[in-house]
Amino acid sequence: MTAPAMISIQHLHCAFGSRQVLCDINADIEQGGMYAVMGLNGCGKTTLLRCIGNLIRPQEGVVCIDGVDVRDYGIRRLAQQVSLVRQHSNTDFEFTAFETVLMGRNPYQYRLQNESQRDWEMVERCMRLTNTWELRLSKPHEMSGGEWQRVMLARALAQDTPVMLLDEPTSNLDIAHQFEIMELLCKINRSQGKTILIVMHDLNLAYRYCPSLLLLHDHRVYFQGPMSAGLTPANIQKVFGVDYPFLKAH
Repeated sequence: MTAPAMISIQHLHCAFGSRQVLCDINADIEQGGMYAVMGLNGCGKTTLLRCIGNLIRPQEGVVCIDGVDVRDYGIRRLAQQVSLVRQHSNTDFEFTAFETVLMGRNPYQYRLQNESQRDWEMVERCMRLTNTWELRLSKPHEMSGGEWQRVMLARALAQDTPVMLLDEPTSNLDIAHQFEIMELLCKINRSQGKTILIVMHDLNLAYRYCPSLLLLHDHRVYFQGPMSAGLTPANIQKVFGVDYPFLKAH
């Protein structure tokens, strides 16, 4: 089992051309925490996750995992620390679902090395956890958006990283699978101590399953802390501009 990680984000600024996306972001993500990352569309949620995963280089600031700047990690080592489930994970190659999940084991393999028995067992276990084992021979065009999303989650689980970043992992799922995936993530968070950040829009789902909240507003951190203290009617009105008093915890 991998050890939990702590993420420190300091004075992060990120812009695309003249458009500022993140402005002086400061946050400390606790080891083993499970955070909902929330805010209006365009406030920088996805960009923040991509900065943590070193997929985007910010103009200013630093992101550290276990005290090490993500820019100082090698590609293989960072891939052993952080897995990312994108909102839209498309592929131009016709790999089967099993082959796709098996790619999550690449960071632990060396050039010309074949997959080990442990790799194969890990893939099967993660696919069974996400209820995708029956899809193992299916190719992307043969699966629904929700099925493909669950395959991507299985690949992230197979990557076996202490940090998991998920960008709207339930967006293409029906209600039953939304609850199923969130229950699974909670179980993994509790049993394995993984640090999990999830970009979410569903307020009730976030309130029900995520103990912690990172709320962005105007491209800045508006609130970080316990979900019950952060997702209040006043904050919802301020950030989202709506009245939303009906929240139920798990």
